[in-house]
Amino acid sequence: MATFLYKLGRLSFRRRHFVALIWVALLTLAGVGAASAPTAGNSSFSIPGTEAQKAFDLLEQRFPGTSADGATARVVFKAPSGEKMTDPGNKAAVQDTVKELSDGSEVVRVTDPYQAKAVSKDGTIAYAQVSYKVSGMELDDAAKDALKDSAQDARKAGLTVEIGGDALQAVPHTGSSEIIGIAVAAVVLVITFGSLVAAGLPLLTALIGVGIGVSAITGLASALDLGSTTSTLAMMIGLAVGIDYALFIVSRYRAELTEGREREEAAGRAVGTAGSAVVFAGLTVVIALVGLSVVNIPMLTKMGIAAAGTVAIAVLIALTMVPALLGYAGRKVKPMGEKGKLLGRAKKQDEQNKQAEPAKPNLGTRWASFVVRRPVAVLLLGVVGLGAAAVPAASLELGLPDDGSQATSTTQRRAYDLLSEGFGPGFNGPLMVVVDAKDSDDPKAVFAETGDRIKGLKDVVTVTPAQPNKAGDTATITVIPDSKPSSVTTENLVHGIRDAGTGIKADTDANVLVTGSTAMNIDVSEKLNDALVPYLVLVVGLAFLLLIVVFRSILVPLKAALGFLLSVMAALGAVVAVFQWGWLSGLMGVEQTGPVMSMMPIFMVGVVFGLAMDYEVFLVTRMREAYVHGEEPTQAVVTGFRHGARVVTAAAVIMMAVFAGFIGSSESMVKMIGFGLAIAVFFDAFVVRMAIVPAVLALLGRKAWWLPKWLDRALPNVDVEGEGLRAASGDDDGDRELVRV
Repeated sequence: MATFLYKLGRLSFRRRHFVALIWVALLTLAGVGAASAPTAGNSSFSIPGTEAQKAFDLLEQRFPGTSADGATARVVFKAPSGEKMTDPGNKAAVQDTVKELSDGSEVVRVTDPYQAKAVSKDGTIAYAQVSYKVSGMELDDAAKDALKDSAQDARKAGLTVEIGGDALQAVPHTGSSEIIGIAVAAVVLVITFGSLVAAGLPLLTALIGVGIGVSAITGLASALDLGSTTSTLAMMIGLAVGIDYALFIVSRYRAELTEGREREEAAGRAVGTAGSAVVFAGLTVVIALVGLSVVNIPMLTKMGIAAAGTVAIAVLIALTMVPALLGYAGRKVKPMGEKGKLLGRAKKQDEQNKQAEPAKPNLGTRWASFVVRRPVAVLLLGVVGLGAAAVPAASLELGLPDDGSQATSTTQRRAYDLLSEGFGPGFNGPLMVVVDAKDSDDPKAVFAETGDRIKGLKDVVTVTPAQPNKAGDTATITVIPDSKPSSVTTENLVHGIRDAGTGIKADTDANVLVTGSTAMNIDVSEKLNDALVPYLVLVVGLAFLLLIVVFRSILVPLKAALGFLLSVMAALGAVVAVFQWGWLSGLMGVEQTGPVMSMMPIFMVGVVFGLAMDYEVFLVTRMREAYVHGEEPTQAVVTGFRHGARVVTAAAVIMMAVFAGFIGSSESMVKMIGFGLAIAVFFDAFVVRMAIVPAVLALLGRKAWWLPKWLDRALPNVDVEGEGLRAASGDDDGDRELVRV
């Protein structure tokens, strides 16, 4: 592989006009496609295989035109102090609002609080429920604006009016987070390279790659039902890895220049060596993202595949466009150790000093030397530290956010609190029980028996009479729990109703299904939990096999996987401590603690695993390269850090900056994802890869690179460290033999 990539790098450097033209043409084509494609709405949301989804599908069949899975809004009214909602003036204002809401084109029905008995016992709070034809993610902006305007009109009459429900659900906006991430990346790159030109190359290529990827997603969104949320993950991951991959190749190019090679040769060498690591690092990220399809949630699958496609584009750009741009940059990209005009004039070095060890070892060398001298202490400190950070993960509670997790400044949260005040906390999460008595002899008796059994369960406040369809074979029953939607008690009630339904099925052949947004959230959480172990086995297993091919070792990939699991558990512990326990919640802007988003563990595993393996591949391939060319194991560790620590550190800081920018979002879900990914990258890059990995390799010595002979013969030789390039050019030192491992 190294030889092929070497030729590709030289070709791209030499034919840079042609390569640049191809990528610019692709960017233009993708942009034109995105601009001319029909505007895509939000992707339809479904969770195949869950009971809640089966109930929604059944309702569509038995109650046609009711839009059972459509969006709902609760317009909550509170009378001024000393007044009641039943006072004539207040009642007239509410009825005007109901009439105004009924005129919407996407509205199915609006309930009048006075006819539906939706007024609190003390008469101070009432609500009108609005049902829509489409889901909250598909509801157009005009309908949302009309909903907000109607509430504003009621406020003018002196009422307190807030809006809850999923009708105002919107794609989370993170403001200037991407800009902040790019700005931090630019600063880090300038410090790393000491040159604006060298620093600008990774940024330019990453932006081109993300532009092509996101434009392609936008262009295909309508045809493939990708929706407007699909590009979010693609942009975040594509930007981060695009900068990192270009960073590694440019750094290796400068190192090759330092050894006295011509620029075209240096570009070929950089792509042949660092480019090989980029290919395998990119493959691990692609495996992790495509593996999200194991969960069988279509929206998550589409997000993973779209992001994986953007990563693949980032790899191709790093292998071709980066060497082409290096050709354009010419002498403006200087050898390692020389500084551009930005940070001072270049220091001249004679040929003897150029080949010798630097007079003052860099920070990476000093740190690696310290670790290999005290590997046991560093290993214990790293493992114990991450273990301590992981302790809160034992108390992990999973759920999906509802309006109760919103900031108190939002109308959704204020509506949630008003409903809890007037009707009880469970009113914010009603359960819809669907009774399918088509195969039963007496459907009416089944409906009554189901209602009676549910009334006998704990945590039930209200059970409405069954509402049958026109055929009389299916009915819906609304159940109001006593506890809030995200509580464990409500989850137990859902399971209790389903257990009761099993008994009813045995006695009457009727199916009892529980659905509604609360039940759907519970089912999604359980589906994600059940998929976590298979997903881990698939992703870690495939990546383990891939790393065996890369490193030609059993213990190094095993150590990489175990280190990753340790860093993920520590990151989950940090998430629990902040978002569930409330530690440092004020600093992070967390206004409401509660269960951790159920998607968080599997999402963190998928994204962080791919990125963690990036650092593993880039750092350890330099160690293996030194080892196979004759260095002692501990010296190879130091050599790997001398060449790679600075670059890996810069890459990790850039990645953390991109993710940390999302902490400033007003959406608790986005804030949690940003914090979780940023802290996971910190733990994995600086504790696992920078401390635990060199300590373990120092302790293992030559055993780290052991591979059974039969397996060595069976595995393909991908030559990541560029052994073939050295042999072909006669660069091997006469007194240094290649080590067979």
